[in-house]
Amino acid sequence: MSLQGGDKLTKVLADMTKKLEGEKVLSVGFLSGATYPDGTPVAAVAFWNEFGTIKSPPRPFFRTMVAEAAGSWPELLSKAVKHTEYDGSRALSIMGEKIKDDLRASITGWTAPANAPYTIKQKGFNKPLVDTGHMMNSIGYEVNDGS
Repeated sequence: MSLQGGDKLTKVLADMTKKLEGEKVLSVGFLSGATYPDGTPVAAVAFWNEFGTIKSPPRPFFRTMVAEAAGSWPELLSKAVKHTEYDGSRALSIMGEKIKDDLRASITGWTAPANAPYTIKQKGFNKPLVDTGHMMNSIGYEVNDGS
């Protein structure tokens, strides 16, 4: 038995390795530099919503999203890597968009605990985690070198 095309296989594997070289890091959420018009960091407001304050209960939208969605991410990443022909940065960008969408859905779908009557009166509606939409619209992602 003889095998043919070994040089082609070696080249394909070398190209795949080159595309995957270097550690890449995907960051998704409320990134540095995202602020409200008054300068308050969006990440701080997200933290206060996630864990609660003296005046408001926790609404763990981020942890809940991770718990519900993270199980599907490895398979999705595998598909993204194949779809991008093993381009790690592009595959992670696809995942960034997916996780960003999952986080937005968690915010818009959050219902309990309801807002306090005073908050409902101020906002004119009872939608926890949503007031102006600024926090939700500030969700971003970055793909960086791991260094």
